[in-house]
Amino acid sequence: MPVEAALSRSRLARMIEEGAVSRDGLTLRDGKSRVAEGETYRIQLDPAVTVETLAEDIPLTVIWEDEDLIVIDKPAGMVVHPAPGSPHGTLVNALLFHCGDSLSGIGGERRPGIVHRIDKDTSGLLVVAKSDRAHHGLARQFEDHSVARRYLAVVHGMPQAGDPRLRGLRGISTEAGGILRIATELARHKTDRQRQAVVWDGGGRHAVTRVRVIEDYKGAAALVECWLETGRTHQIRVHMAYAGHGLIGDQTYGGTRRLAPKVFGPAAELANAFPRQALHAATLGFDHPVTGQRLDFSSPLPADFAALVAALRAVP
Repeated sequence: MPVEAALSRSRLARMIEEGAVSRDGLTLRDGKSRVAEGETYRIQLDPAVTVETLAEDIPLTVIWEDEDLIVIDKPAGMVVHPAPGSPHGTLVNALLFHCGDSLSGIGGERRPGIVHRIDKDTSGLLVVAKSDRAHHGLARQFEDHSVARRYLAVVHGMPQAGDPRLRGLRGISTEAGGILRIATELARHKTDRQRQAVVWDGGGRHAVTRVRVIEDYKGAAALVECWLETGRTHQIRVHMAYAGHGLIGDQTYGGTRRLAPKVFGPAAELANAFPRQALHAATLGFDHPVTGQRLDFSSPLPADFAALVAALRAVP
């Protein structure tokens, strides 16, 4: 019943406690009672209540939208969800305004269902549920790692699969086609709660990233494609830093490496002053949680990222 009704177990339990579920005409009070064949259950769904988060008229780049979900091409600099440090100007604020009454309610509230996030300064594709049934269906796909997500990044150095240093790092292996596989546990940093860190003591969450080099810039930088088997906070940024190839522009994990102006000229100035991590969620693919239709989307590089790549390509 929870799957067909698109209601979570916790919400059903709350509705039973509130007297919103009846069995054969009698209000059900015990959520642990057994279900018998032939019984008839009635669930009284109240209209979704409006959340306190303010709707804000913020422009959005909408790639796909129907009654159940919406796919957004998020710009760098936009936070996905309101938080104490950023209560306004977020993607959720924008979606509340854009979707309006088309939000059918997630968990009893008229709000967009955030099933995954990308960092504030990461650009690219993100899918959001507009209905409970879509929310549960998308969540299942993210949980079983069947969602296809590929990112483009510009990193320091050239992460070669044959590099003896990389082969000597715990958790890093190679696969056919020159692909690096980075498998570690990730957990909050012990001293800086805003950061994530690689751990090996069993106290973290399993994380797997695969990396393939697309373009090599004199061995000092590279354009790489990363795809996620899991989706942990800051996963690509932490894994690339762990491998010794932090992202250009990443003030948290990128380290102090810089491109040499004598070698890279104007490209070095652009790369060394890049104001955000050079990371873009370029492709997103999943099965529509209601219709079953396969949906695949791609996003072109934003202007700042494209300018960085063009400058590095132009170096003699």
